[in-house]
Amino acid sequence: MLLLGDLVPDFTAETTMGTINLYEWLGDGWGILFSHPKDFTPVCTTELSEVARLKPEFDRRDTKAVGLSVDSAESHLQWAGDIGDFSGTELNFPLVADPKREVAELYGMIHPRELETLTVRSLFIIDPRKRLRLSITYPAAVGRNFSEILRVLDALQRVDRFPISTPANWSPGQEVIVSGSLDDSEARVSFPAGVRIVKPYLRFTPDPA
Repeated sequence: MLLLGDLVPDFTAETTMGTINLYEWLGDGWGILFSHPKDFTPVCTTELSEVARLKPEFDRRDTKAVGLSVDSAESHLQWAGDIGDFSGTELNFPLVADPKREVAELYGMIHPRELETLTVRSLFIIDPRKRLRLSITYPAAVGRNFSEILRVLDALQRVDRFPISTPANWSPGQEVIVSGSLDDSEARVSFPAGVRIVKPYLRFTPDPA
């Protein structure tokens, strides 16, 4: 089982864009690896269509998406036409073919009590150091909220750049929480836009990004 902060497993696999090695393909950027149960199924079609549509948003965050299921590359390529028809956007990211379930097993994407042999809706955010920063798993019948994935990605990238954390229900542009590692005087220097002190341990500052 992968834990937050773990180095994610590297792999080389066939995809709709040819053979890729995960580490090489991600390069120095961020990555999102996500699984879907099966090609030519309704929820999966909506999800992959949404990821294709959001590619400019992922690009803006220096993030590459890669999907995976236990179907073949040939099946993925045949299905790509349906994804383009539904979303109006061609499939623009690779889908890993994992018929032997090798990558799925590496990442713990198969949950036998949910689906015996197919991957569920697992998603992993991988940072430039190839460390796992978020993992989230949805059941097969529930589609993911990719707006939430973008929100978490924004939060993670801010946390890496500034001594902050983000409060409940935070969205980009809203106040963030000043890290407890800074005292009040250090906080005011680090955040010249101002520090709002609610409690000694709860201090806010405008979004620094």
